[in-house]
Amino acid sequence: MSEPTTGTTEVPRDRAILRPWSEAAIETVGWDGHLVWMVSGALANSSTMTVGRCYIDEGGANPRHYHPNCDEVLHLIQGKLRHTAGDDVVEMNPGDTISIPAGVIHNATNIGDEEAIMVISFSSADRHTIGE
Repeated sequence: MSEPTTGTTEVPRDRAILRPWSEAAIETVGWDGHLVWMVSGALANSSTMTVGRCYIDEGGANPRHYHPNCDEVLHLIQGKLRHTAGDDVVEMNPGDTISIPAGVIHNATNIGDEEAIMVISFSSADRHTIGE
């Protein structure tokens, strides 16, 4: 489970900031996949958002968790997911997007036959994650 991001630095507000894919921050997690961060306060390229990719191995899942300080938007690029959010359960296919309000417990399970790849974004540059 990811700990809250710390060390947020001041971000220039008068210019665009390019982060090449080769400089993305890879986070190893204690579940079947990994996270890659491209935008956040800790990376010093946004003071308002966090953006990354989430990879879940075939047959894997991330644990149920929530974000107390931000909404999350998850856009599925590859694979097939069963996503739970509160009491709701939906199946997601490539191109589908789900919006999860702050505080809603959720998780994704890869029910497809390949690695699932999602773009994930958060409404805070310092997202917090709490496991159930």
